[in-house]
Amino acid sequence: MSTVGSLTRDRTAAFGRGGAEPYDLALRGGGGRLDVVVDGRAATPLDVSLFLSDATEHERQLLGLTSGPVLDIGCGPGRIVRAAIEAGRLALGIDISSAAVSHARALGLPVLRRSVFDRLPAEGAWGAAVLLDGNIGIGGDPRLLLARASAMLGPGGRMLVETHAEPSRFASFDAQLVHPSGGRSAWFPWAEVGADAAGAFAAELGMNVRTVETGGRTFVLASR
Repeated sequence: MSTVGSLTRDRTAAFGRGGAEPYDLALRGGGGRLDVVVDGRAATPLDVSLFLSDATEHERQLLGLTSGPVLDIGCGPGRIVRAAIEAGRLALGIDISSAAVSHARALGLPVLRRSVFDRLPAEGAWGAAVLLDGNIGIGGDPRLLLARASAMLGPGGRMLVETHAEPSRFASFDAQLVHPSGGRSAWFPWAEVGADAAGAFAAELGMNVRTVETGGRTFVLASR
């Protein structure tokens, strides 16, 4: 561990966990914006309300670029899981947030409280592995994360990965979430990755890669 001021950093911590649990608090409160602190400086706030909304038409179209059962990694309250099911597909979401999982299950959605690095159902048989909303940052090691996501796929499966708007962006750092009430999470490792690096990591795994831009967002679509 290392410290910033009086705050203790735990590099084993996960997104938004520890401390006052501001992410779970925001979900239970119906959304709102959380401040994000990156290595001691303010970064772009996180709008939790977007996660509680329905999937956008652009997101539904993106799902249409994949086929077969969908594994949504870091699914939050489950909007992409719901969109996949509404499209007639099998789907499962995983998330470490108890509030996110509770919200999704209250809607009748199949979501597990589990990390992508835990043992998961049907490993090696999914048609699509989805990492949206900056979830390529999970764990702070995108190369390891994409290797794990790729291992979830069956032959011909595809990873759909949202990337940073800046194609050349590649940074790994410690981050912290701060609720409007002042409550803070523990520090956790995170990363921001543009399409260039994400595509290169997927290519290292022997995947065919293309970049997709829609709705003002950028994605890498990688096929086994």
